[in-house]
Amino acid sequence: MTKDAPGIERAGPDFSVDAGLLADSFGITQAQVQQEMRAGGITSRCEAGVDEDAGRWRLTFHRGERAVRFIVDDAGQVLTRVSFPIRTA
Repeated sequence: MTKDAPGIERAGPDFSVDAGLLADSFGITQAQVQQEMRAGGITSRCEAGVDEDAGRWRLTFHRGERAVRFIVDDAGQVLTRVSFPIRTA
């Protein structure tokens, strides 16, 4: 990842998501992303694709009443990105 092109990298079973990518997705600063992740204000979930989706991963991040979801390949390349409202109650 570079500062010019924030993205997602994969190292074994783990993914590393650039704070700039999440900041852009949620409309906040990178510092806010880092602070909120440490405090539990942004949470994440990683799911492996099965059957026809094998080799793809779904990375979902929740913040308040919004979520952003990335579908990535084995190398971490973003195939799709979507942001949507969620219920918190």
